[in-house]
Amino acid sequence: MNNNSLSRRKALKNIAGGATTLLAAPFIQGHQAPKEQAVNGVWKGNINHSVCRWCFDFIPFEDFAQQVKAMGLVGIDLVGPEDWELLKKYDLTCTMAQGAEIGLTKGWNDAQYHNKLVDNYKKHIVLTAQAGYKNLICFSGNRNGRDDEQGLIDCVKGLQKILPLAEKHGITIQMELFNSKVDHADYMCDNTAWGIELCKRLGSENFKLLYDIYHMQISEGDIIRTIRDNHQYFGHYHTAGVPGRREIDESQELYYPAIMRAIVDTGYQGYVAQEFLPSDRTNLKTLEQAIQICDV
Repeated sequence: MNNNSLSRRKALKNIAGGATTLLAAPFIQGHQAPKEQAVNGVWKGNINHSVCRWCFDFIPFEDFAQQVKAMGLVGIDLVGPEDWELLKKYDLTCTMAQGAEIGLTKGWNDAQYHNKLVDNYKKHIVLTAQAGYKNLICFSGNRNGRDDEQGLIDCVKGLQKILPLAEKHGITIQMELFNSKVDHADYMCDNTAWGIELCKRLGSENFKLLYDIYHMQISEGDIIRTIRDNHQYFGHYHTAGVPGRREIDESQELYYPAIMRAIVDTGYQGYVAQEFLPSDRTNLKTLEQAIQICDV
């Protein structure tokens, strides 16, 4: 998440946008990935490539879906039930479903929200399963004066009320890790250790962490070792350039080809979704470049 005028908060409420041009051929310089690229939308197959809708909401959704499909991506992240039929129209999957949450700051770490969250998630677990999808996002919420232990206790109490249903329907509930240093002040699940402790206490293969590489680089760094040592707790990955959540090119500090190789080496079979804010809001050229960089 980012403080830019284009934010996920705004985008989740108002998916809108203008027309876009067709994709231009990518050209990647410097320390980026080799020059192999998709031929007729076919990549190497080691990474299941996806993209977060909110970052590209300047493109009408149907146009976006068509171009994403032509680019060889398997699906789109952070799409709610109202748009799933459009994904199916273009043979795309919803790689991370949304719609059950009541906000980024009001989450499972506060018992006052449990009744509403339990109702929402039970409904969306069934909807997600009926649509044939596997992942449903959730958030810890902000601390608001609660310490980390109390947050863990409340998260466990609340999430235990929905995990049996998630297990029954084969849905993985995924809590996203955010940084609280730059983008999400006071967010509780702002470090890997806290998220892993929550996973351990819940003890369910149907609860994982959405490991956002951008956020965790800001919070704690040590990305590759963290992935190697803790990959069993990570069910999904997001990318973006640091600093600024811009393109993952040579202008930022993370070396994504090595990070992607580390993910592949763990045997990961899930999705990697691009979640950067493009500098050029007229086409998807930088998205194709990002996929090329990550296609190890």
